[in-house]
Amino acid sequence: MELIWLGILKSAELIVGLDAEVWSVTWLSLKISGSATLISLLLGMPLGIVLAISGFPGRSVVVAAVNTGMALPPVVVGLFVSLFLWRSGPFGFLDLIYSPAAMIIAQVIIAFPIVAGLTMASFQALDPKLGLQLLGIGASKPQLLWLLCKEAKLPLLAAVMAGFGGVISEVGASMMVGGNIRGQTRVLTTATVLETGKGNFDIAIALSVILLLMTFAINFILTRIQQRERIRWPKTS
Repeated sequence: MELIWLGILKSAELIVGLDAEVWSVTWLSLKISGSATLISLLLGMPLGIVLAISGFPGRSVVVAAVNTGMALPPVVVGLFVSLFLWRSGPFGFLDLIYSPAAMIIAQVIIAFPIVAGLTMASFQALDPKLGLQLLGIGASKPQLLWLLCKEAKLPLLAAVMAGFGGVISEVGASMMVGGNIRGQTRVLTTATVLETGKGNFDIAIALSVILLLMTFAINFILTRIQQRERIRWPKTS
C-alpha cells in the first residue's frame, strides 16, 4: 500500500510541478489517440451505416470481418503494421516506422472496427419503420441519413468512447511500431511499461494515474453530452 500512496503523491507532484517530460508524453498520447479516433470515426461510421441499412453481395463476410476486428489483439496489429512499414517492407520507402504516424496507423486499425461495429449495431437497433415514415413525409436521402444519425446519437457517442478507450489504453502496438523513443514516440502507456521494467514503480503508478485522470475527463465530457439526451423515465412509487 505504501508504494501505491507514493505513486499517487508522485503523480500529484508531476502534475502540479508541470513536469515538462510528463506533459510532453501526455500531450503526445492525446494527440496520437485523438487523431486515430477521429480518423476511425470518419471511416468507421459510414461503413457501419452502410452495413446497417444496405444489402449487397458479401455483406455477411464484411460484417463478420468487422466483428472479428473488434477483438483484434493490439500486438497482432503492431506486428503486421511493423512488417508493412519496415525498411524492407512494402511501404518501407515511406520511412514511417518508429514514428507517431505509424502509431496512428496502428491505432486506427484497432479503433476502426470498434467504431464500425457499434455504429452498425446502433442503426440496426432503430425501428425499421422509422426510415419509411421519414421518406413518406418527403425527407430526402441526405435528410433521412441525418435524422437517423440524430436518433442513434446516444449509442454513436458510446462508439466514440469505445474507440478512444481502445486506443488510449493499448500498449503492444504502440511499443512495436513506435519504438518508445523518448521525446518522439513515448506515450503514457509505453512510458509506464518502461518505468515498471526499470523498477521505478512510483513513477509508473504516477503515469498510470495521469492516464486514468485524462481518460476519465474525456469520457466524462462525452458522457455528460450523451446522458443529457437520455429518456427520462417516470418515477415509480
